[in-house]
Amino acid sequence: MSSADPILIEIVEGTLASVEMEVETAIARTARSPMIRDAHDFRAGIHDVKLRKLTGRSYSALVQPIVRDFPVGTMRPGDVFFHNDVYLSEGGIGHLPDLCVTVPVFHAGEVVAFVQAFGHHDDIGGACPGSMPSGARSVFEEGLMVPPIRLWDQGVPNDAALRIMTRNSRMPDSLAGDLDAECSACLMGARRLGELFDRYGRDAVDACFDAIIAKTTETFRRELLAKIPEGVHVWEDYAEHDGVDEPRLHAQRITLTVDHAAPEPLIIDFTGTSPQAKGPINHAGDYADGVFLKKWLAPILRNLAETPERMAELDVNEGVVPLIKMVFPEKGTLLTPIFPAPTNARTFVILRLLGVLAGVLAKATGGRMPADQETIRYTGVYGHDQNGNDYLMREVLGGGSGGRWYADGEDTIHVVPDSRNIPVEFAEARWPFRVERLGLAVDSGGPGKFRGGLGYDKHLRMLRDASFMSIADRSILSCWGVNGGRAGRPFVVTVNGVEMDGLVDDFPVKEGEIVRIRTTGGGGWGSPFEREPQRVADDVRAGKVSLDAARHDYGVVLTADLTVDTAATEELRASMPAPSEAFFDRGPGYPKLSGGQAYAEVDLR
Repeated sequence: MSSADPILIEIVEGTLASVEMEVETAIARTARSPMIRDAHDFRAGIHDVKLRKLTGRSYSALVQPIVRDFPVGTMRPGDVFFHNDVYLSEGGIGHLPDLCVTVPVFHAGEVVAFVQAFGHHDDIGGACPGSMPSGARSVFEEGLMVPPIRLWDQGVPNDAALRIMTRNSRMPDSLAGDLDAECSACLMGARRLGELFDRYGRDAVDACFDAIIAKTTETFRRELLAKIPEGVHVWEDYAEHDGVDEPRLHAQRITLTVDHAAPEPLIIDFTGTSPQAKGPINHAGDYADGVFLKKWLAPILRNLAETPERMAELDVNEGVVPLIKMVFPEKGTLLTPIFPAPTNARTFVILRLLGVLAGVLAKATGGRMPADQETIRYTGVYGHDQNGNDYLMREVLGGGSGGRWYADGEDTIHVVPDSRNIPVEFAEARWPFRVERLGLAVDSGGPGKFRGGLGYDKHLRMLRDASFMSIADRSILSCWGVNGGRAGRPFVVTVNGVEMDGLVDDFPVKEGEIVRIRTTGGGGWGSPFEREPQRVADDVRAGKVSLDAARHDYGVVLTADLTVDTAATEELRASMPAPSEAFFDRGPGYPKLSGGQAYAEVDLR
């Protein structure tokens, strides 16, 4: 293998990023469904022929299941492969609405790389519109399962397979348009990447791929992992409900072992994770040595970077994989479910694991981690429009991120990069409801020296009878605060004043009634009594903190013109009870649960 030229490495790295962005831009401009085109809930990725993810701007699915079922030697230019089968995806697909297309890249007649795109689509069949039935007890209720297939054969689409898939969808035109957009964009990306090999030759480009991945491995080891003290650290967190059983704790536990001299300096052991749920909150993560979960969790490590600017520069590609060893419990847990366990709400597990890793790292580093966040949940309405046609509005709303050791959390962000809420103007033109409010949820962010980010406050007034749906966690428990910071406020939805559960499929909403949605706020970092009073006043003027919360949560007294009354503030803070010495603050939600273990009884020191 030839060594890589440093200048060529820069060229190749830039080309990879450019091709990935060009593929995503093409999909966004040509797809038909609001979930793909407007909410941007999809990703592209580039992998080499060794199945290693090369790009680091976004996470993506895996190529392993394609190569497993279709050896590289049988692939031809113009082929497009497709799959969405959770249990045959090697862990790269979490639920059936995530459809994945993969295109091989050719040079001199041989496969040299892969371009891939996967995204959350409106409907792939199943028991309810949107293919995410909250009470599912089996994957067979969740929609059409497609193992890896050759969807295009040397440029010719497999019309029979496309007809089967669209026939199973309640939104056949959107599904067909989205698949066409993704296939065409990935084929374009494969041509662009092939030009790179044509220009510089396979040996030189392959050497650059090796160098790009090796740079990530060394950077993470030297700059990030070195900041974690050696030892064993434990933390766990909980999903609240599974859609079938009564609300109870479903634990996800990480025991983190750090040994800087070991070939794999981080061991992430999931032993202690709860048994698989009856309902659809399971995630099939124990395939391919957990390679998908390694890349899913690794971005949390970037919070250990010296500065926020440096953190933003760090890519997460296959280079993180050699640094992490994963230990899974035996089959039959939330992370090792047995087919055909349902998985459509697996976000309850994989999102919580991000927080569990952040929590265990916060314990290990004395708090140099953000407080908790829960920045994804699915809400929507469906029914018939004024022309009698079926419609589905499914939106993936974000929430506030946790306060950090150096700054407040961000408001209304989404865990999926570049994803967004659906524009009001588009929504009102397309569906029979009016958006009467879209703003920040006041006081939703956890109080702290650095406040948690705020969630959304969104009100929909229905213009026709419809049904409301929701797939959301953190409707009982709050996002925890760190190092004296307090928990944020949980997710809540009311329909005509009636509070909804986090998991809802078909609650009726009458014409004229209002759906009020408030998404989660992130936890706070540090004692709120250490927050500068002027910053509290600024928050009140900005509509992020109420006057009442300024006084009771921060001990800050404001005058009629919203300036700080310094003397009254000092007197009030001196009279208030000392802040809790608990490192984590989970908030008041737990007593609502039944049949679980009280937090005070959970000894994770």
